[in-house]
Amino acid sequence: MDTRTPFPAEWSVRRARDAYLAENGFTIEAYDAPFTDAQLMGVTIKVPNTRRHRWALMWHDLHHALLGYGTDPAGEAEVSAWELRRGLAPVGLYVASIVVGGAALGLLVAPRRTLRAFRATERRASLFHEPVAYERALELSVGELRTLLGIPPQGLYTGRRGLHAGARRTPVL
Repeated sequence: MDTRTPFPAEWSVRRARDAYLAENGFTIEAYDAPFTDAQLMGVTIKVPNTRRHRWALMWHDLHHALLGYGTDPAGEAEVSAWELRRGLAPVGLYVASIVVGGAALGLLVAPRRTLRAFRATERRASLFHEPVAYERALELSVGELRTLLGIPPQGLYTGRRGLHAGARRTPVL
């Protein structure tokens, strides 16, 4: 199976997260690094990985796995727009500024896709609002967690996910 299409609803969230991390060359260990890499206009920059940023990044990665959006600039903008619409109060000013910046950049690089992602959701909780504990979320199926968040069973983006410039180019099974 080419995992650059939405992860199947029957997969565990843990399996989807791990496949997402692997196909992008990310690791669980990076959640605890003092700095994380961010892409800005094709340039990699280091951003402080504060305690709150770490927490939000873990949920953000699950949003990618549930929604089906990629890690290329358009995909990051789509996830950011979706998160913005769902509410950023729990993430704090630093993380909220990253999310808002990602959505704003999306209006330049992929305006239709960014607006479509913003409109594709309603004002309800995201995983940032912790409707379920992180470890419990990993035990659920992708379909169960999508249902909990009001996401369609197949995810939102049903095309092939674009990957960031440094990602693997081979599918992860």
